[in-house]
This record gives sequence, structure tokens and C-alpha cells, in this order.
Amino acid sequence: MAQPVIFVHGLWLHASSWQPWLDLFTEAGYAPIAPGWPDEPTSVAEAREHPELLAGHGIEEVTEHYAHIIDGLESPPILVGHSFGGTIVEKLLGQGLGSAGIAIDAAPIKGVLPVPISSLRSAFPVLKNPANKNRAVSLTAEQFQYAFGNAIDPAESDELHTKWAIPAPGKPLFQAAAANLSVHSEAKVDTDNPDRGPLLLIMGGQDHTVPEAITKSTLRQYRHSSAVTDVLEFPDRGHSLVIDRGWPTVAEACLEWLSKKGL
Repeated sequence: MAQPVIFVHGLWLHASSWQPWLDLFTEAGYAPIAPGWPDEPTSVAEAREHPELLAGHGIEEVTEHYAHIIDGLESPPILVGHSFGGTIVEKLLGQGLGSAGIAIDAAPIKGVLPVPISSLRSAFPVLKNPANKNRAVSLTAEQFQYAFGNAIDPAESDELHTKWAIPAPGKPLFQAAAANLSVHSEAKVDTDNPDRGPLLLIMGGQDHTVPEAITKSTLRQYRHSSAVTDVLEFPDRGHSLVIDRGWPTVAEACLEWLSKKGL
């Protein structure tokens, strides 16, 4: 039976943006799926037409949504997530719900410091208004270029914005921003679990939304665990690294790492 793989997207991207990865992993012999977040419409167009469906979903609710999907599988899946999807992957893996995890440019978990200025600027379209906590907020093409497409040609960034960008719930960003002030933060991950599967943290050296300082701080949170935690950097890549023209390089690196881990 083929090894199941679950892909988890982050804010402002639709689940269908994983389709090239699904095709590649299928060709490699895996059984991948890319379920959307709770109540996420099946198409980009519908998600844009009904942002209210995406509003109000927080980190814990999204984690439980994917945990329920995992419960329906016959074997523990490999988990691959980008941005806040990477955070969800870390939470699920810490709960022992995956055979391995790959967190690509993952949003900060509780304990991660500092938060660079570029990260705050990327989140500003949401965080500037407290009411956005219970709304779904869209990025303009210009905002998308700063947050996702700064390391690629502006024309490609605009193309990706047109093709994949959808409104995103503001709640996870507010939860992450307050994580270190809350004892019971939903952004908390069980980083000490010695029995979890191996984890690969991937960072883009040019990422504005999740700068490498965040991923390096995340790696330090796992220092007390005897479980495998590896890190891989793509120095010239930004936050769009899973959807831009260079995505195959990142995907092939993930497949190579999984092969080395016997998965």
C-alpha cells in the first residue's frame, strides 16, 4: 500500500495550489492528498466570492480538522506544510499523528523570538485592525509581492496572485502574535516529544513573511528532543517557493530527504 501524504497549505493560498506536488509525489509512489482548511470552498473563485466561509478559523480548529482526516487513514501519513500549514504539521507531528513532517517556511510557534520587521510588515494587512481577527482578509497584488513574491520576477508574482491567492482568516495571525504572552497559546507545539517522527524544517533565505531567523529560532525549540530534526535552506528563495517556477527543486529535496529516512 502506498504511503499516504497530506499537504497542508498556509494563509492566502488555496489547497489546489499543491496540485503539482500531488502529481510529483504520486509519480514517486506515494498516495498524496491536499485537503483544504475547514469550510474552504473547492475552487479559488468560490473562495474569493465567499470569504465569510474562511473567516474565524484558528490554529487549534485547523489542527483538529486535519487530525480528523488522519484518523480516517489506514496508516500514519507523511505531513508536508507551508507557512501556517507548516505550523499545523509541527503540531500534528508533536501529537504523534504523522510518520514524518516537513515544515516549509513555517509560521512561528510559541517560544520563537524575535519577529523580524519584514514578518510584521507581511502580516500588517491583517494585524492593523483588531476586527480582522474574526474576518477573512485578502492581499492586494502589491502586498502579495512583498509577502510571497519578493524573490521572483514581479510579473510571475502577479501571475501567482491571480491564480492561487484567496482570502485568509485573520485569527491564526493574531494567535501567533500573542503566542508568547499566553500560557495556553494555540501556537504551542510539543517540541520535546522524543517519540515523534523525523521533522525537516525548510527555510527560504529571502523570505519576508517567515525570515530565516524564525526558522532558526524554531529549530532551537526542538533542542531538548532526541527525535530527528533537520534543517534545509534555500538561500535565494522567498515565501513563494512552493508555488513559483522553482518549486520542483524544493519538492525534489523533500523527496530526497524522505528517501534518506526510509519513508
